[in-house]
Amino acid sequence: MSIKGKVLNRLKLVSSNLYKFTMKSIVVLFALVAFAAAETYSTKNDHLDVEKIVSNTETLQSFLDCFNDKKDCSDVQADFKKDLPEVYEQACDKCTDAQKHLLRRFQEASKEKLPDGYTEFKKKYDPEGKYSALLEKVIANA
Repeated sequence: MSIKGKVLNRLKLVSSNLYKFTMKSIVVLFALVAFAAAETYSTKNDHLDVEKIVSNTETLQSFLDCFNDKKDCSDVQADFKKDLPEVYEQACDKCTDAQKHLLRRFQEASKEKLPDGYTEFKKKYDPEGKYSALLEKVIANA
């Protein structure tokens, strides 16, 4: 085989391997993007009856006390509490629609019924007031 033939065969092999590598890279990249986009907080408490919580001031106070480190948390409360710092910092990026609704109703009721506890809550999770406006906009229609 001539040198020209060998060079052409070698170029075809390199080209084929480069194509395979590029395609694999694209597939992996799409998989990573899809995974990142699909990442949400645990949905195990999305079914929570938020209206039952916000209509009972004692229960609402219990949630606020947990979130504000004033009392021990139930398992459900602790599940929400662990995500609250990130929820504020990232404007609920990983929240499901149900979680956005839960947070909106919790904030509305706390503001109305327990304003001092709500003020403390906001100071704890957004001490500089940098995140609340965007978060409230994100959850407004939930």
